Amino acid sequence: MFRLWAKAFQNTHMLWDLVVEDATEDTRTHKIFHAIDRVCKEKDLPHPIWLDSNISDFKRISATRFTRDSFVEEIPFDHLEIRVIEEDV
Repeated sequence: MFRLWAKAFQNTHMLWDLVVEDATEDTRTHKIFHAIDRVCKEKDLPHPIWLDSNISDFKRISATRFTRDSFVEEIPFDHLEIRVIEEDV
């Protein structure tokens, strides 16, 4: 089972969180992108742009923070954090 946890923050307060599960046999990368797609669809958000810092963080710690700079459109919060909380090994 693969699970990704997404959390939106304004200042230091968490506004909402969402856990997305994926039990498919897809690749890890596809699971991550599908999970982000589901978060954006469910919360009616634009898709974030993966900057070099996001890619580096995610490779290192399986988590990253998308700030306002990662979005082309306005977002109603300061940043979106994503973290892999479970994955098959």
